[in-house]
Amino acid sequence: MAHAPTERALARLMPRTVAWTLDAACLLPLVALLGSARMAHAVARARAAMDALAAALPRLLEQALGGAPDAMVLARAWLTDPALAAASAALQSALWDLLLTPLLLYALLACVWTVGFEASSWQATPGKRALGLSVVDREGRRLRSGGALLRFLAAGLSWLSLNIGHALAGFPPYLALHDHASGTRVLAAREGTRLPAWAWAWLALLGLAFAVAVGWGFLWLQATMQAAMQRALGG
Repeated sequence: MAHAPTERALARLMPRTVAWTLDAACLLPLVALLGSARMAHAVARARAAMDALAAALPRLLEQALGGAPDAMVLARAWLTDPALAAASAALQSALWDLLLTPLLLYALLACVWTVGFEASSWQATPGKRALGLSVVDREGRRLRSGGALLRFLAAGLSWLSLNIGHALAGFPPYLALHDHASGTRVLAAREGTRLPAWAWAWLALLGLAFAVAVGWGFLWLQATMQAAMQRALGG
């Protein structure tokens, strides 16, 4: 049975995306603060593991140049080398820490942030409120804490679908996958409202920051690998 339309229009994809980035920008400094010690330790472990790999490289190259019986034997010797295996395991562990620490911290903080604000009288996170959005149930009523929590957990489906679930909000009936799953709606202040100029400027700034971060990461990785090769070759 179809439900009666709400008094306000359903929010589309772009305002919701901008709202999410605003909320994320509020949470990421806290994630960095709370996770800084663990991530710094993980970086130190990753560097130590890369140094160990670099130290093992001359011996492995010597084995290769010394004339192993065949490539399979050489590969098997490398895979079973204790020093190489230990360094590889340490590097993998450090990289997992660098990935999971901020991810888990963000998920926990975002849960408290989202549920608290969407179940409040605002009916929206600060990011959504800045874009004139609000979250309601299927009947247009304010969410309770349980409903807001269910919506947050259901959002995991949209992330696991490689954001296809989020992209559904760009097409009629303008409901994301987690809206369908939790029986909620995101409403806009006015139908067909364009993004304000500041929102476009914000998106441009995010794009620039992302490009700078990718470039810096590439240069850092290149410098790290070059330094490791120089150490390995006795440079």
